[in-house]
Amino acid sequence: TPIGNLDDMTYRVINTLKTVDLIAAEDTRHSLKLMNHFEIHTKMTSYHEHNKIEKAEKLVAMLLEGKDIALITDAGTPAISDPGEELVKQAVAAGVEVTSLPGACACITALTMSAMSTRRFAFEAFLPVNKKERARVLSELAQETRTTIIYEAPHHLLKTLRELKENIGNRPVTICRELT
Repeated sequence: TPIGNLDDMTYRVINTLKTVDLIAAEDTRHSLKLMNHFEIHTKMTSYHEHNKIEKAEKLVAMLLEGKDIALITDAGTPAISDPGEELVKQAVAAGVEVTSLPGACACITALTMSAMSTRRFAFEAFLPVNKKERARVLSELAQETRTTIIYEAPHHLLKTLRELKENIGNRPVTICRELT
């Protein structure tokens, strides 16, 4: 789904959302704006971080019954730093064919406008909250030479930037927000 601008939706995604049996949405309230804008009347169900394992089991059972289900996230590509990863794993493990439709992806959009090398890059997503795991990841990033993409919530940004400087040194940084 769009990462800000509704005009970023592809015709293929709109047509798919109109024709599937069910849409699994990270936040149905958030997705309702998208559905209304494109006059999509397909039934939605919530699929998010807090129900991803149990709900994935139910959705996979529906897929095995022959239902077509589309997975959407609040913004960007499902399964990229997103609970959709669990649904894809369970579906593939059950022998269900999974298709990904191209569309908006915040990490690639940010990379291409960063003025940093795009030839080789590492995508870290959100840093771990657990202090021990976070320290391990920061230690690994200190050795990383590729352009590295990290997601962060706006209210944590300054703290994380300080932490990155302390752990991996003084490096060029590009900060992107509201990409489209």
